[in-house]
Parts: sequence; structure tokens; C-alpha cells
Amino acid sequence: MKQHRNPWFWIPTLYIAEGLPNVVVMTVAVVMYMQMGLSDTDIALYTGWLSLPWVIKPLWSPFVDLYRTKRWWVLAMQLLLGSSLAGVAFTLNTPFWFQGTMACFFLMAFSSATHDIAADGYYMLDLDDHQQVWFVGIRNTFYRLAVIFGNGVLIPVAGILQVVLRDQKAFTWSLVFYGLAALFIAIWLYHSYIMPRPEADKPHDTNAREVALGVATAFKTFFSKLPPRQMVFAMLFLLFYRFPEALLLKMSVTFLLRPNSAGGLGLSPQEFGLASGTIGVIGLTLGGILGGMLAGRDGFKRWLWPMVCALTLPNIVYIYLSYVMPSNLIVISSCLFVEQFGYGLGFTALTLYMLYFSKGQFQTSHYAFCTAVSYLGLMLPGMVSGWLKDAMGYQSFFVLVMFLCVITFGVTLFIKVDPDFGKKTA
Repeated sequence: MKQHRNPWFWIPTLYIAEGLPNVVVMTVAVVMYMQMGLSDTDIALYTGWLSLPWVIKPLWSPFVDLYRTKRWWVLAMQLLLGSSLAGVAFTLNTPFWFQGTMACFFLMAFSSATHDIAADGYYMLDLDDHQQVWFVGIRNTFYRLAVIFGNGVLIPVAGILQVVLRDQKAFTWSLVFYGLAALFIAIWLYHSYIMPRPEADKPHDTNAREVALGVATAFKTFFSKLPPRQMVFAMLFLLFYRFPEALLLKMSVTFLLRPNSAGGLGLSPQEFGLASGTIGVIGLTLGGILGGMLAGRDGFKRWLWPMVCALTLPNIVYIYLSYVMPSNLIVISSCLFVEQFGYGLGFTALTLYMLYFSKGQFQTSHYAFCTAVSYLGLMLPGMVSGWLKDAMGYQSFFVLVMFLCVITFGVTLFIKVDPDFGKKTA
């Protein structure tokens, strides 16, 4: 029997657990490596590789679909995530700190990607269609709260500890990661008790042949969900919808933290935590909540193009910041709020399209395939973003990003969505 437990008991913490490893790999690692002396080119290249597990996760997502339950996978990956966080903390103070931390970050990324597969599958099994659409804003909200915690708490705490401990950067980051490891153990204990057991989330008795057949079937059904022409448009949308944001993702962080002499705004870790990690992510969160509610009221298709505009047009604030170079933290925070609010609203369109596309048999695997294509669209531009920035400078780089927003409009033009998808039904 399905446990009729209120989704509010587990959705917030589940998506905090999904968001934390992602923000650690994508942002906190960038700041840590920057403080440890790496250039922007090296930071973008090496941390870009950490996106690989999210790109190739379709290779093992059918295994997650077929073996054990989604709940089992969620809990197992949360334990592994805690272990990888402790591994980063331990290796930071060794002579092989870079190789050691990169290996632990790869383990963290693999565990997080697998956790994403299981958590999203669990979400779709436990909720009906309307609940999925209504809670998409809520789940994105708590995902963003994890981002606030990563950017707005962990990075400032590291900065404060560096002041107290006289700039012992490796040691302070070790303390931060040990604290994160303890937090994940606590999350695992809570979810072991609170997460319901949906009736549809049943264990499967499988062997290697059945798993291999399941993988092949999942791939085959994924690429036959739409006519060939529409399938191409769908893949282009998933791949390029966030193309400008992919270039901004890492370089916006270094722009805020690099000194004025290097073309950045020169924020301290504490100022960065307030402006980007808190005010900015609050905007991101509010945009995500609004996007889910609007789509749940009027349907996804009604709000698709406003969401596209919200994703792209606010990127112009980085052009303003790079040319004016304001020192007023209120001005900087306001710009980041506007840009991140637009991104939160616009990102809802991508999440809803993946939910819409994945409906039907093998929905967990198909959703994982969609997110993998989307992550590939983040990974490849992100890896070269540091090289582009170093070659062009921040000002020209941000102008280029704004120009490339036309790609997002282009790939959205040809996708098709059911006008009733997301609307509340009797």
C-alpha cells in the first residue's frame, strides 16, 4: 500500500539533497580552486569535466529504473555523497590535493547524477500529473535554497574562517567539507524514516540480460517518442536552450570575485555570499515558484515564450556591471537579483518540457536522457568559457553572451507542446 504522506514532508529535503552536491561541484569548487591559485582557463576546463557524469547518466539510468526501488537508490546515493564530501576534506591537506579533490569531486558528481535519476523518478511515481506541475516550482525552490546554502553560507563561512585562521585556505575548506559530510548523513537518516513507499515503486527481479534489454528498450523508445523532424527539434531545444547561461555559469562567479586589476568586481567571499549566493538565489527561487504556479494555472504552452524572454534578456546586467564596475553592493545585488529571477522563471520551461517529453513507459529513464542532453549543453560551452574570457576580457565576453541569446529563441521556435499540459483537471 502507498503511504499517504504529505509531499511537503519529503520534497523540500529531497531537492535540497539533490541541489547541494550540484552547487558544490559547479560553484563552490570553482571558488575553492580559484583561491588555491588556478587560472580561469584551468578552472573552466577541469571543473567542466565534472559535468560528465550528468551527461552520460543515461548509460546507467535504466539500471536504476529496473534494479531495486527508487527509494533505495536515493538513500544509497546520499550515503555515498557524504563519503565523497569527507574525501574532499581529507585530501585537501595532502601533497596530491588537486588530484585527490578532483577524484572525490568525480565520485560526488557520479553519486549526485545517480541520485538525480532516482529522485526525479521517485517524484514522478509518487505524484500525479497536476501535482508534478504544481510542485515543480516548489522542488526548484528548495533546489535553489541548496544553492543559497552553497553560495551564501559555505563560501562566506570559508572566507570568515580564512580571516580567523590567518588565510589557511586548504585547512578552512577542509572544515567546510567535513561539515557538509555530516549534514548529508543527517539528511540520509531523516529520509530513511520520512520518505513514503509508493505502490508503483516496486523492486524488480532482474538479471544482466534483462538489464541490458531494458537499456536497449529505453533508448529505442526514447528516440521513437516523436516523429524524426520533431525529435531533432526537441534535442536541439534540450541542448541549446541554456547556451548563453552555460557560458556565464562559471565566469560570472570569477567576475564577481576577481580583483579590479583583473577586470572583476573584487567582492570578498562574504560580499559574494550576500549578493550572488543569497540575494541572487532568492530571485532565482522566486522566479521558479512563479513559473510553476503560472504553468499550473494556465498550462505550460501559454507561458513558454515569456519564460524564454525571462531566461535571456536579463543577461544584459553583466554588460552593465563590467563597463560601469560599481562598488555599491546594493547595485550589484539588485542586478544579480534581476538576472537570477529571470533565470528561475525561464528554467521552469526546460523542467516542464522534460516532464512533458518523458511521459509514458520508462519515464524515469527518459527524463534522465533529457537532463543528460541538457547537461551536455552546459558542459561543452562551460569548458571553453574560461578560454574565451581570457582571450576577450570580461566586457567583450559578456557582449558575446548577450548576442548568443538568439540561439535560445531559435531552438524554442519549433518545439510543440500540448496546450493543456500542466492545467489542473477535475
